[in-house]
Amino acid sequence: MPTRPELPPTRALVWLYTPAAQRPVFAALCAIEAQVTASINSRLDHELAHARLGWWREECARAAQGKPTHPLTQTLAASFSACGLTVPTGLSGFVDTATWDLAAATCETRAQLAAYCERWADAMITPIAQLAAAVDAPARAALTSAALAPSRKLGAALREIDLLANLAGDAALGRVRVALADLAAAHTLPEQLAQPPWPEPLAAQLRTRLQLLRAELAAGVGELPRQLQPALRGVLVWARLAAAQSLRCERALPRALETRDHHRPMDSWWAWNAARRAAAGRFALAGDSRA
Repeated sequence: MPTRPELPPTRALVWLYTPAAQRPVFAALCAIEAQVTASINSRLDHELAHARLGWWREECARAAQGKPTHPLTQTLAASFSACGLTVPTGLSGFVDTATWDLAAATCETRAQLAAYCERWADAMITPIAQLAAAVDAPARAALTSAALAPSRKLGAALREIDLLANLAGDAALGRVRVALADLAAAHTLPEQLAQPPWPEPLAAQLRTRLQLLRAELAAGVGELPRQLQPALRGVLVWARLAAAQSLRCERALPRALETRDHHRPMDSWWAWNAARRAAAGRFALAGDSRA
């Protein structure tokens, strides 16, 4: 049994319920994301940060070409090769989003914010979906095609929920996680994001967005082929925990949710129940989940 990696509590539960053959891939993806994110540490020289991101972008390209040089990308390449696959080119999504954050760039529109979240999903969730589809070799092409779009939708919702849960903390670092057009509609200045409690127009907007994100999670889960649920049970556990997190964020408004990632009393049970249902191909999320 693989040694459990050092992961935040939510991801530790995801790892626990991820099929054993996929655990090295999930752990490697989390570690690559962490190393890329470390490149934009505010204590690093700006030029050094760009150099590190440039190296990781090149390494992601090498991995997709079957020529990885880093132990983490070599782990990915070995796992994908064993299934007759290559590392997805979307792995560079970690670098794309980190580059955006390094520049403290803001999203003018919701479409730009959605693209940011989708790039993360391409790097983290799509590779897992491709491996899950590969478990049924005769139907691989059909399953892969059927899994990629909903897994990307699900992954983008996971990412945006995480961004909203850390909205105030990221804003204090100069990272605005709400589209400027939405802020303008709520008559809120970007600097107010770092100073909860938030104005009621913004709180109302965030409340609606969190509800919509739970609906998007549910839709993404519902569009996945049910025969893939056992192989995707780690991701489905993540979706269940994200739905609960989004509801906690909603209930905390107009104040910010405590962002420290730790196990809540019900998290382990929800994770176990989600994994059990996914293993039987019966997992589903209600779009208006009151978890």
